Amino acid sequence: MKELKFSKGLLASVLLSAGALAACSSGDEGSTAEGGGEQVTVDIFQFKVEFKDQFEDVVAQYEEENPDVNIEITTVGGGEDYGAALRSRFASGNEPAIFNIGGPQDVADWKDNLTDLSDTGAADAALEGTLDGVTVESEVLGLPYNQEGYGFIYNTRLFEEAGIDAASITDYASLEEAVKTLDSKKDELGLESVFALPGKETWVTGLHLSNTFLAPEFDNNVLTAYDADTVEFEYGEGFKKILDLQNEYSKQPTVSLDYSQQVEELFSLERVAIIQQGNWVHGSIAGIDQELADSGVGMMPIPVEGLEDGGLPVGVPMYWGVNSNQDEEVVTAAKDFLDWLYTSDTGKTAVLEDFKFIPAYEGYDTSKITDPMSKAIYDASEAGETIGWVFMGYPTGWGEDELGAGIQKYLSDEASWEEVVDSAKAAWETSRGE
Repeated sequence: MKELKFSKGLLASVLLSAGALAACSSGDEGSTAEGGGEQVTVDIFQFKVEFKDQFEDVVAQYEEENPDVNIEITTVGGGEDYGAALRSRFASGNEPAIFNIGGPQDVADWKDNLTDLSDTGAADAALEGTLDGVTVESEVLGLPYNQEGYGFIYNTRLFEEAGIDAASITDYASLEEAVKTLDSKKDELGLESVFALPGKETWVTGLHLSNTFLAPEFDNNVLTAYDADTVEFEYGEGFKKILDLQNEYSKQPTVSLDYSQQVEELFSLERVAIIQQGNWVHGSIAGIDQELADSGVGMMPIPVEGLEDGGLPVGVPMYWGVNSNQDEEVVTAAKDFLDWLYTSDTGKTAVLEDFKFIPAYEGYDTSKITDPMSKAIYDASEAGETIGWVFMGYPTGWGEDELGAGIQKYLSDEASWEEVVDSAKAAWETSRGE
């Protein structure tokens, strides 16, 4: 299979700082397999709510094939703080066998709890570049979920009816013009607003939106961001303009608008024309309007003023880590399950067709990538028209707790943009100096 082309550092996603749930020990008394032998229990604590049901179905298939293994899943994500929940579980002593980590910052935070996975078949099959952010001194400490990308998702029918060609939107000025056109035709298009900016979700603004404007500063390399002692916001003015545009033409109040309202109540019901999100929303949209999800959406890059070579931000959203504190048989069972998930025929079919993932591994029939958002991301990767995911190189908690929280104050008129940026710069430098 042709490998995807990655810019350095197209890795990592959704910043956690860690901590976890569920983990029964490997030898629960009374836990027996069908044949009467002892079962190994593998507790999985994962963040991806979008594929929760499909993941549980695939796990059930694995348990049928492997009756000596019992897998228990806890999913915490969406509007909940996965990192805080993970830390809480570890602090309680109830540690999971498999949990999620991001890039280099999470690896540093959790290194004492991570098993070397370099001997797994999945590590061997991982696409070039996808393991860079989780490899330390030749040890592979995480296995990629998949590849994801994000940008401005738009309703193709509404754009067509408004006379807007999405391909002509190549910079901030053309985006602003399109937004004003849509706003002027809200009544005839049946729109409540042009955008739905989920200001309540600090990961949307403090991680994903900020990444679009900070990635060029760090050469699209998550490791460069991780090693940086300071952040300068070289494209900060463009950042502010895109944030202001979304806020001005969004359903209000944006600071209380959450992910579910944005995707399900507004975009999926065609009450707004544009949202900032990624291909992971396909399932949520399909659950409300299958036709819209399959043929009525497009994705375009968020323009960065002052930058000529932009593109869709593409990377690995999260990695599977295996808890090194577990008994040996649990660690082995956890590694076996992850290998099966990404390298067996059954697992690969689920990854492509049930999870609707863009694979981060070799050996997949990528012609089966059919949803328009994932296809746009795959095509952009093949063409090299992407920018990196560097936000997992941010200091622990900085993206959401510092920058994202500061943006909420800005959206609420409680802080100026200059105050948000100055505070974020100082917090970055302080964190790196510790």
